Amino acid sequence: MYIVVYDFGTSSVKTCLFEIDTEIRLVTGATAGYGLYISDDGGAEQDTEEWWSALCKTTRELFRKSDVRPEEIEGMAFCSQMQGAVFVDENGNAVRPPMNYLDQKGVKEYRNCMGRGIIKVSGCSLYKLVRNLIVNYAGSTSAKDPVWKYKWVENNEPETYKKIYKWLDIGDYLLARCTGRIVRTADSAFATFLYDTRKGKEGWNRGLLKMYKVNPDHMPEIIDCTDKAGELTEKAAEDLGLVKGIPVFGGGGDTTFVNIGAGCTRPGDTHIYVGTSGWVSTYLDYQTVDINAMITGVLSAKKGYFNYYAELETAGKCFEWVMNHLALDEIGVYLDSIKVTDDYEKKHINLYDYLSEEVSKVPPGANGVIFTPWLHGNRCPFEDANAGGMFFNIRIENGKRDMIRAVLEGICYHLRWLLESEAKKVKTSDKVRFVGGGALSPVTCQMLADITGRPIETVRNVQEAGAVGTALVVAAGIRGVDVLDLSRQLVKADHVYIPNRENRDVYERNYDVFKKLYKSNVSNFRDLNAK
Repeated sequence: MYIVVYDFGTSSVKTCLFEIDTEIRLVTGATAGYGLYISDDGGAEQDTEEWWSALCKTTRELFRKSDVRPEEIEGMAFCSQMQGAVFVDENGNAVRPPMNYLDQKGVKEYRNCMGRGIIKVSGCSLYKLVRNLIVNYAGSTSAKDPVWKYKWVENNEPETYKKIYKWLDIGDYLLARCTGRIVRTADSAFATFLYDTRKGKEGWNRGLLKMYKVNPDHMPEIIDCTDKAGELTEKAAEDLGLVKGIPVFGGGGDTTFVNIGAGCTRPGDTHIYVGTSGWVSTYLDYQTVDINAMITGVLSAKKGYFNYYAELETAGKCFEWVMNHLALDEIGVYLDSIKVTDDYEKKHINLYDYLSEEVSKVPPGANGVIFTPWLHGNRCPFEDANAGGMFFNIRIENGKRDMIRAVLEGICYHLRWLLESEAKKVKTSDKVRFVGGGALSPVTCQMLADITGRPIETVRNVQEAGAVGTALVVAAGIRGVDVLDLSRQLVKADHVYIPNRENRDVYERNYDVFKKLYKSNVSNFRDLNAK
């Protein structure tokens, strides 16, 4: 069977055509980018028409690059970035630009609601936190959480607020545009922290809606990620170059499917993902939370299972920053000099490979330079929208290659911090699967093994792990089989990186300093960046 999956990230979509039989094979893929518009007031917004244009362009490209015909497609779904906010009218049209998960305009709304109360935990009202924890083991403890985007629109754009019919996440909006059906998948509903995860009570919790003063009429019907949501409409099929009536499955968020695409389907299996953002996630058959470290168990694609999820908001984004601002201008990494094509994906992979080679010339520890990857604040294991990136301990003998390596090491240090934070609460696996664009580089894979002290495994199609997991969910739904069993059959490790003990001492030293840098500078970040 052939399945189309849209791996819809922060700054680009990779549209994937999979063939699934006795193995899962990526027939071809196509990538297109779109904007992320950051504003001085903490905004991070996007454009629905840029999204749709990217979907149309990449879908048509699949059939130009393969012998597969549109009428052979048996199913499709989205694997999307999460915790955004798209407010739509009754026709499914956005009434304002979508707010990306990085949007933190709602700082005032967050503080006014959660910052009040005599007794607080992690700066939040204990009473409100407890009510949330009872319902779903989570809470809106960050100004970037979706409910504060909703409240910001209510307080600052009253005319827009009046036009809202339903409040969706990004994947839900795209699903509506394809099928005409306005719904939320259960995982995106949970990501609002207004969803009840208790067995037999799953759905919007009216008590939480009332506590946060959210209009219940704005909350759409909820479906499971594995449900058939509808069929491709004639208009969407015409735009995309597909056939009307193709089954469209619920799909869901990237965190929902990556563990399945990574083959982490047994309780305790742990994976690390590095794309634009990054995370550490451990698969569990129960739900738990660490409110102090901002880690919670988010819904899995399969009922009764959870991904214990700790996030770094700017991981690969840091490397993109370093390419744009440290590499491209001075050390000779020019697009024409490495003769890349105009293809968006090929260009970035070549740059990444080139920089990885340059980084490998620098010894572990980056000659003493340390970088903090908090380019848009941080969420876990501490929440601080004011935190920023920094290069620490630059001396006259250091060069740009040291700084570039320090960026990669800083990402890995923070991922180790997340891994250790998870291990305080749950049992993590000895071997860790590594997926996402960051896992394309053997240099980064070995660095992650050395810094975490854990064997690091990669799989085929590491960059498409979320799409692979989504395709497996669609295939399991069509075949009527268990998706976890299907993942175990088809997703295997293809390489293992063993920690190099010779690098242990320098990485332990730098990691100890790395963890101290936030505490030492928290007041400085506040003085410079507090609104």
